[in-house]
Amino acid sequence: IRSFTNQDLQNWLNAIGIETYVGSSKRIFPVKEIKPIHVLNAILDQLKNRGVEFKMKHEWKGWNNKNELLFENDSNELIVKADVVAFALGGASWCKTGSDGTWIDYFKVKNIEIIPFQASNCAYQIDWKKNFISGYEGQPLKNISLRCNGKEKKGEVVLTQFGIEGGAVYALSAEIRKQLNEIGKATIFIDLKPTLTLNEIDQKFASNTYRTISKALDSIKLNKLQIALLKSFLTKENFTDTKTISKNIKQLPIQLIGMAPIDEAISTVGGISLRETDQYFQLKKLPDHYAIGEMLDWDAPTGGYLLQACFSMGNFLGKKLNHDATDDIMQPSLNALS
Repeated sequence: IRSFTNQDLQNWLNAIGIETYVGSSKRIFPVKEIKPIHVLNAILDQLKNRGVEFKMKHEWKGWNNKNELLFENDSNELIVKADVVAFALGGASWCKTGSDGTWIDYFKVKNIEIIPFQASNCAYQIDWKKNFISGYEGQPLKNISLRCNGKEKKGEVVLTQFGIEGGAVYALSAEIRKQLNEIGKATIFIDLKPTLTLNEIDQKFASNTYRTISKALDSIKLNKLQIALLKSFLTKENFTDTKTISKNIKQLPIQLIGMAPIDEAISTVGGISLRETDQYFQLKKLPDHYAIGEMLDWDAPTGGYLLQACFSMGNFLGKKLNHDATDDIMQPSLNALS
C-alpha cells in the first residue's frame, strides 16, 4: 500500500479525468455526476491506448500438462503459452459478474493451499422481536460505537428484518466471524452514547427530577429508535432501573446468530493462502505465475479499503514486472560488454 497510496490513487484518477472528493466518512469518492461506468470506461480507455488487448467471453479452464493456459470460447478450446501470468480473479461474492470463486479448483490441482471462502463486510443475523423490527426496519442507528472482542468502531448501522448492516459492523467482520465459527454465535456491544461516560449518564439520571424514564432518556438526547431498542432487550423491571439502563446505554449486548449468504457480501475472505506466494505475489509452486487482489486470503474493512489495496497490489506487481522486462532487454548488451 505504501508503494501506491490513496493519494497516488487520487492523483491517477484525476489524471485520467475522474475528479474525486473526500466524503464525511473520510473515504474517497468520484464527484457525484461521475457514475461507476464512467470510472470503468476511463480505466479501459487508458489500457486500450497502451495497447492492451481484451479477449471477451473467454473462460479460463486451468492448465494442460505443460502448464499452458486453457481457455474456452463458444465451445472452442484455446491454448495460450505465456511468459508471465498475472491472475486477478476476485473473490466469491459477485456471481452475476462472474466472480464466483470456482477458479479455486484449478489451483487445488496444483497442490496450492486454498482457504475456504467466507463472507466479509456483510449483514449479520439477529433474532429481533417482531413488534420491534416491524416498526423500525430500515432505520439507521447513527453516532454510535460498536465493540466486539476488544475492537471498537464508531459510525452507524442500519436495522433490517434480517439483522444489522453498515460500516460500523463491517469493520468488525473478522472478530464477529471468528466467534460465529467457534461457537455459532457472536456478541457485539452497542454504545448508544459514545460522547458521554457511564458516570456522566449516572449523574444526569441522579440529578434529574423527571417523572418518567422516557423523559429522563430524553434528557440525554436518546432518540425514539434508541429507546425502543433498549426496551426490546430489557425486561420491564430493568427498564425502570436507571443503573441498569445506564449500563446498557453504554454497552447493550446484541447476539448475532449468522451472517448473510456469501453472494450478498460486499467482499470475501479466503482464497489462496499467503503462504503460497513470495514477496512479489508469485506462486511458489508455479514460477512466473502471480496472484493479486481479493483472490488471496486477506481481509479488508469495507469495500473502499479493498479497492485501494487491490490497486496498490496491481501497481506493485506492475512495477516489478516492468523492472524484470527492462532487465531482460538490457541483458544482451551487458553480456556483449562483458
